Amino acid sequence: MIIVDNALKKRQAEGKPIRVGMVGAGFMARGIAMQICQVAPGMELCAVSNRNVDGATKLYEQAGVENSKHVESANEIDDAIKSNQPCVTDNGLAICQAESIDVVLEVTGAVEFGAQIAMEAIKNGKHVCVMNAELDGTLGPILKHHADKQGVIFTDTDGDQPGVTMNLYRFVKGIGVRPVMCGNIKGLHDPYRNPTTQVEFARIWKQKPHMVASFADGSKISFEQAIVANGTGMRVAKRGMHGPEAHGVPIEEIAKKFPLEDMLNGPGIVDYVVGAVPGPGVFVLGMHDDPIQQHYLHLYKLGEGPLYCFYTPYHLCHFEVPNTIARAALFHDAALAPLGGPCVDVVAAAKIDLKAGETIDGIGYYMTYGLAENSDVTLRENLLPIGLAEGCKIKRDVAKDAVLTYDDIELPPGRLCDQLRREQQEVFAQG
Repeated sequence: MIIVDNALKKRQAEGKPIRVGMVGAGFMARGIAMQICQVAPGMELCAVSNRNVDGATKLYEQAGVENSKHVESANEIDDAIKSNQPCVTDNGLAICQAESIDVVLEVTGAVEFGAQIAMEAIKNGKHVCVMNAELDGTLGPILKHHADKQGVIFTDTDGDQPGVTMNLYRFVKGIGVRPVMCGNIKGLHDPYRNPTTQVEFARIWKQKPHMVASFADGSKISFEQAIVANGTGMRVAKRGMHGPEAHGVPIEEIAKKFPLEDMLNGPGIVDYVVGAVPGPGVFVLGMHDDPIQQHYLHLYKLGEGPLYCFYTPYHLCHFEVPNTIARAALFHDAALAPLGGPCVDVVAAAKIDLKAGETIDGIGYYMTYGLAENSDVTLRENLLPIGLAEGCKIKRDVAKDAVLTYDDIELPPGRLCDQLRREQQEVFAQG
């Protein structure tokens, strides 16, 4: 979005910055804060919420802001903004309610709390940018539905792999090539990784062990590709995707790793490869039916077809988030949002033998891993989304690698995420 930079400069010159409130102050949020506070013109990070307010204060300090003020209510946030005073709070809902905030950025990684924040922000007429694949991949369609009714944007972010994929997908479609696969490049896939196995990697990169375990066990890639599927109308060719090993294989040759019929039979597929180069990054495989244009594509070094590979060899996560905020606030454009009802879900599979009476832990922990599955299959087989699995009580033994169903568990009472999931099924049942 090259026009974003000039639009932000114009807002800066006019003294009308986009006012951003952020919920979450973890590893990725700290990077985002640095970008907004140090790099992005025409945009201000006005308020940050975190369960531990000290974490929000430290986030501002890392971004070079020393004078943040502790507040508790939406009115106090509005007063602080009028005084050009950045503020911190443990009340994420207050950020959503503050009249002065234009965009709410949700960066928690939590499904239940993230759903509460997104719904409160939408209800109060705020654009919502989420860096929370778990939330988007579980409830994105219904959150987008509510955002549409309120006339605001609900979107995933530029920079992380789903957003990079969608930008590439839109580019490929825009030049007249028909996308048949949206792909992701991983370095490792082992469904049995857990916080214990990943503790050293997490320490080196200053991240949480369960978070990096969710990268390794396939849960995160499943959420990322589910989000892309929901934004493009694509599906998965099989439960869990193909995910072929391709160590050292140039990405231009990656089409050989997938059955051609899977890509051509239907609306296209989302999938991933392990170890292709250059990586990490994303790719889109596309086709063109015009022999004259095929000749041009061959001339431009994209090969003889029938599949042409377009790729972005990096994803820069937090660096590009200000672009998403500007696209939503200034152009009413989502980086990536569901087209309508869900196309692909992420269902829970047992990482170990699960016993009746146990309570399921979180994504990336010890008990479950996520698998991408087509939403019609998820509904027909009554499969349990992994985004809703945490806190569920197991009613009967489940063998390792079996996919859990709602019949296997008892949901915790009173969760908004379960209410929204039921609403999502009802709203999109006709489609």
